[in-house]
Amino acid sequence: MNFKLQAENIKEVSGIIGDMIKETDWKEVGKHIKSDFNATKKRLKKEANLAKNMSIDEWKDFLINGEKQLGKLYQSGKMATARREFRGIKDTAADFYEWMKMWGMLLTTFSKDLVPALNGALHYRWMISYFCCHSFMDKNTLGLRGRALKMHHELIYAIFRYVAENLVFLMKADEKGGNCEELSKKVVLLDEMTMAQIMAGFPDLVGIPYQLMPVFLLSEIDQLACMPYIDAVESYGLPSDTCPVPTSECGACVIDALPHMGACFISSSMPCDGSVMASSYTSRRFKDLPTYHLTFPVRYEDESIMNSAVQDIKGCIKFIEEQTGAKWSWDAYFAAMKRFNKETQYELQKWEVNQTPYPQLIGPCYELFRKWNYEMDGGIDPRIMKTFEKVDELMMEAYENREEPWRGKMRHRAIVWSVPAHYYANFSNWLANCWGINVLVEMESLNYTRPLETEDKEEALKDMARLYERMVMRRHTNGGYDHVLTELWRQVEIWKPDIVIMYQHVSCKNMATLNGLFEDQAREHGVRLIWIEHDLMDPRTVSRKDMRSKVNEYMRTVMREEPIDPSLVDFEDDASW
Repeated sequence: MNFKLQAENIKEVSGIIGDMIKETDWKEVGKHIKSDFNATKKRLKKEANLAKNMSIDEWKDFLINGEKQLGKLYQSGKMATARREFRGIKDTAADFYEWMKMWGMLLTTFSKDLVPALNGALHYRWMISYFCCHSFMDKNTLGLRGRALKMHHELIYAIFRYVAENLVFLMKADEKGGNCEELSKKVVLLDEMTMAQIMAGFPDLVGIPYQLMPVFLLSEIDQLACMPYIDAVESYGLPSDTCPVPTSECGACVIDALPHMGACFISSSMPCDGSVMASSYTSRRFKDLPTYHLTFPVRYEDESIMNSAVQDIKGCIKFIEEQTGAKWSWDAYFAAMKRFNKETQYELQKWEVNQTPYPQLIGPCYELFRKWNYEMDGGIDPRIMKTFEKVDELMMEAYENREEPWRGKMRHRAIVWSVPAHYYANFSNWLANCWGINVLVEMESLNYTRPLETEDKEEALKDMARLYERMVMRRHTNGGYDHVLTELWRQVEIWKPDIVIMYQHVSCKNMATLNGLFEDQAREHGVRLIWIEHDLMDPRTVSRKDMRSKVNEYMRTVMREEPIDPSLVDFEDDASW
C-alpha cells in the first residue's frame, strides 16, 4: 500500500468531516432528536394499546402469523423503517437468524482486507450506502412467511456475498484504497451490461462489472444515490431526458466515483446506444486502461451474421490474453458452462411451477437473483449451485403443500413487462402485500435458456455469441419490435396472468414508440395493462408514491377492489433507502 497516499486521503476526509461538524446547526439536530424520541414514544404507546385490546384468538394469530398492517413500519421523512417486521415467533426467529448470518458474512469478508475497505468507505460516498443492505433485505422480504421467506433469504444472501467480495477486490486494487498493483493486474473490468461468461475461460483472473457497485446495484439499494451523478453530468450540458443508466455512469466518471484499477476494460453494445456512449466516457476518463468494445449484431435472429459475432469474441479473448498475460482455458470454460446449464434447468423448473395455479418463488429477491446469476455470475462461482439446490428443494416442498408466498393474499396473477424502476426494486413486494397482485415473472428474466455447447469449441463460441446477443434487456429491445411487442402476447398465453404491469420508463425512447401498439393489441387480446411511469434511477421525476398511486387508482376504479392491507395504500418513503 502507498501509505503516503492513504495519509493524504485521510487528511482530506478529516477536513470534510471537520467542516461538516462546524457547519451543522446543533440546535436543529437536538430538535430532530427530541421529535424522533416523541414519535417513538407515541408509536410504542399506540402499539401497547393495540396489544392490550387484542382478544385471545387475536393474540394467538399474532404470535403465529405476525402483524398484518405493514404500512405502520414506514416513517415519514426517515431513511429507515421504525423497526423490523414481526412475522410470528417461528418466522421472526428464522428471519433474525438470516439477518445475523448476513452480518457475519459481511464482517468476515471485509475484515480480511479491512484497511483498504475502510479507505474506500472514506473516499467513495457510495460505499456508505452498502451499510444499509440489511434494510434493503428487509424491504424485499416484507410480508413473507415460511418456506418463501427462507428461499428469498437464500437468494439475496448469494447476491450480497458476491457484492461484498467484489467490493473488497475493488478497494484493494484501487490506487486510492489498497494500491495493490499485483491484484490490479489480474482484474478485468467489464461494462456493467456485459455478461461475465467470457471470464469463465480465465480462471486466474477476476472479472468485475465496473459500474455495478458504484452505480447499478447501488441505485436499487439506495434510491438517492445516483442523484449526484445525474446532476454532475447534466451540469456539463447533457439533456435531462437522457436515460439515467448511461447518465449515472457518465456522472460517476465526472465526479471521480469509479475506482482506478484493472488491466483492461471490456465494454459492449448492450443494450442500447446510451450504454455505448457511456463506455466512451469511461475510455476517455481512464486513458491508461486499454479497452475492447464487444459489438454484437443487433439483428440477432439472422444466423448469417454468426461468423462476425464469433470473430468478435475471439478478438476479445486475444485482447485479454495480451493485456494480462493469462491464457484462455477451454477446460475451465466448459466446466463453468456445465454449471450454468444446470442452473438454467433449475430456473426453467421455477418457471414451470410459477405457470401453475400455485406459484411459489415470486417477488423481488427472485427477480434480482435471476438477473444477477444470468448476467454477472454466469456459472463461474460453484457455490451458487448449493443455493439453487436448496431453493429448489424448498420450492418443491412448498408446491406439494400448495403454499402461498404471501399467505392469503393471492388475488391476481401478473407479469412485468419493460424495464422496472431501480429505485423501487421491491415494488412487486408492495403489489403483493397491498393488493394481492403476484408477479410471476419479469421480462428481464425471459432471456436465452437453451443449453450451451460444452464439447465443440467452435459451436461453443457460437452459443456464447447467441447468449450475449439475447442478454438482459437486449433480448427484447434489439432485433425488431416483435421481440418486445408480439413476445408479450406469447408470454401472456404461457403464464396466463390477468394483469400485466406495464412499466413506462419515461426516458426510454425505444419503448415509448410502441405504447400505442401495446394499448391497441392489449384490447384485442383482452389483457389488462396497468401503466406505471418511472425514471429508472431518478426518483425525482416519478416518485415511488406516484408509482403506487397508479396501481391504487386502477384497482379501485377499474377492478372495483379494496386493498388487502389499507396501511400500505398511502405512506411516505421519499427519503428512505
